[in-house]
Amino acid sequence: MLEYLPYEVLLEILHRLPVKSLIQFRCVSKSYNSLITSPVFIKSSFTRSHSDSNKLIVRYLDVKYHIERYKLIYEDNDKNDSSSEQIQDLELPLRSSSRDYFRLLGSANGLFCLHEENRFILWNPCIRKFITLPNPSVTYFLPCYLAIGFDLRTDDYKVVRIVYQSVNVWYEVAKPPLVEVYSVSEGSWRVTSAGDSYPPRISISNWHPQAAYLNGAVYFAANDWGDAQSLIVLSFDLGDEVFRLISLPNGKFGLDADIGTSVFNGLLSLICYGYQHLSTVKSCSVWVMKEYGVVDSWTKQFTIELNMLRWEVLRFLKNDHVLVQKIESHGSKLLSYDPESQQVKNLGFYRSPYYSYADNYVRNLTLLDKPNDVVSKRKVSKKRKCR
Repeated sequence: MLEYLPYEVLLEILHRLPVKSLIQFRCVSKSYNSLITSPVFIKSSFTRSHSDSNKLIVRYLDVKYHIERYKLIYEDNDKNDSSSEQIQDLELPLRSSSRDYFRLLGSANGLFCLHEENRFILWNPCIRKFITLPNPSVTYFLPCYLAIGFDLRTDDYKVVRIVYQSVNVWYEVAKPPLVEVYSVSEGSWRVTSAGDSYPPRISISNWHPQAAYLNGAVYFAANDWGDAQSLIVLSFDLGDEVFRLISLPNGKFGLDADIGTSVFNGLLSLICYGYQHLSTVKSCSVWVMKEYGVVDSWTKQFTIELNMLRWEVLRFLKNDHVLVQKIESHGSKLLSYDPESQQVKNLGFYRSPYYSYADNYVRNLTLLDKPNDVVSKRKVSKKRKCR
C-alpha cells in the first residue's frame, strides 16, 4: 500500500484509525512500524485527536486486596448505569514491590506517573505501555515533591523531583532544594540549576502536594513564610526550568486554608475547602485565574455546598460539571455536580475512598516506540511483541 498511496493520503487514513488497529498495523511491515512509531506521527496523532471527550480514567485503592484499580467511565452516563458498557476495567500491568500500592504523582496528556521510593513508572493506558525510569541520582530522604508535565518547547514529557536539603525550608538561610528532571526523549535524570531560582521561605503544601499541569508548567499550592505569611502558587516552567510565584487575592484565603491547584476550562484554578469540623467539608469554592499572571484576574467561579459529611472534588468535566467523590466509612460514590443547576447525579461507581484520582482518557501514542518492561523481560514470540 505504501507503494500505491500518496504519503499524505496514507497518513490521513492512519490518523482516522483506532489505537488498537494502529498497534496491530505495526506488524504489517517494517515501513508501517517505522511510520507509526515515529515521533512525528505520534505528535501529529495527538494534536489531531486531542482526547476521547466522553471518557474518564478513575483510580481507586481496593482495600480488600490492597492494590490499586483503574476504571474507564463515560462522562455522559446520565442513566446511573453501572453496566460493563458504561464502566470498564483497565489493567495496571505491574504491582508495587515494597508497598501495597503506588503513589500516583499525576498525569499529563493521558500519560500517568507512578512512584514508590526511588522507583518511577510512566504508564500510557491508552496503548497499554509502561516504562520504568532509571534510579534518580539524588537520594536524599528529606521532603521531596514530584510532578509530571509536557515541555511545549521540546515536545518532551518530563518528571520533576524537588528535594529539600533542610527540614526547616521556611528559614531565610535554608539551602535551596535540589531539582532533578527526567526527560523521556533523553531517557535519563539530570540535576538542574533550577534550585537557584527557588524563592526563599517557600514550602510546598503538604495538604495537597499534587501539582496541576497546564501549558508547559506545573503548579503547586505553597506557603509563603515571609513577612506576610500567606498562601501562594509556586510554578515550575518545564521549558526554561525556572521557578516563579503567582500571588493570590489579598485577604481571600487564610494561611490555614486547604487549597489545591487544578485546571478549569484550560485555566489555572484553585480548589479551596471550608470545614465545619475537622473532617466535615462545609463548602468548596473554585477560583480561576482568567488572565495568566494577573493577580486581579482571580475570580471565584462558583461554590459547591453539598449535604454530605465528607466529600472532595476529583476533577472538572468538559461539560463544566464537577466530578465529586462522596466519602463514606465503607466506600465512596462518584457524583457529577452541575454548578449552574446545583443538581447531583450518581455515576453508579462505588469503591474505596482512598487515593482516588481522575483524568481524561486521552488518545496518545507516547511510549509506543518503547519496549514494555514486562514484555521485554520474557521470551515471547515476535507476534506477541507486536500486540
